[in-house]
Order: sequence, then C-alpha cells, then structure tokens
Amino acid sequence: MALDRQGTGLAVIRVCLGTFFLFMGISKYRWFLDSSILAGQFSGWMDGVPSGSISRWYLEQIALPGLPVFARLVPLGEMVAGVALIAGIRTSLFALIAFFMTLNFQIASGLIFQYAFLTNGYCLPVLGGTLGLAIGGVRLPWSVSKT
Repeated sequence: MALDRQGTGLAVIRVCLGTFFLFMGISKYRWFLDSSILAGQFSGWMDGVPSGSISRWYLEQIALPGLPVFARLVPLGEMVAGVALIAGIRTSLFALIAFFMTLNFQIASGLIFQYAFLTNGYCLPVLGGTLGLAIGGVRLPWSVSKT
C-alpha cells in the first residue's frame, strides 16, 4: 500500500489551519456583544494607512459601514470554518471562505501592500494554505510528479 503523500500533506495543512481558525474565532467571542472592539481595530488601521489608499477606501466604504454585522460574522465564520476544516467537511468551500476572510483583514490593515506581509505568519502562509485547500490540491502544470 502506497502512502498518498499529497493527500496526507493536505490533511495536515487542513487540520492545522482549521485549528488556527477555530482558536482565532474563539479569541474574538467578545465581538458578539461589543462591536466597539472591532471598531477600535478599524480605527487603528485607519491611522496607519495613507489617505487615498485601497485600504482606506475599503475601511471607509465597506468595513466601517458593515461593522455591526462583521463583528458577529467574523468570529462565527472563523469558528465554523475552523471546525469544518478540522473535520474535513466541505473543505474547499470553507477554505475559500477562510481565504476571503483573511484577505479582507490583510487589505483592511494595509499589511498586504507591505514587505511585512511576506514575513508575517498570519499572512502568506494562511492565505497560501487556505487557497491551496480551496483548489483542492490540484496538481499545477509545473508540479513535479513521480508517476
């Protein structure tokens, strides 16, 4: 019996990212009752991004108007996506949801447009891992195969 290395690797990534999202969601449980916590985060990001930037536009036009909804959806989405990834339930769908949640935070904070994006453990590894799970570990044309 041959070991499916690609499948095993994707399962490890799935469980690790699922655990990450589950505990990130749990850490935000207070947002359900107090959206001012998220408002404070948005305020800090507004101070850090330049005027006229994509991040500022995103914060002003999307994030701040949707604050009461996002304060409840983000922790719920992270916890549900985390449990689904750990359990292997509809992995591609929940990995895609987790990818877009993470991408929204990276755009809002402005981090995606900085060099620090490449060295921050919350950024490239999480986005790359969730995107890889979302596409289902499909072998790309440049992938090395031992078949």
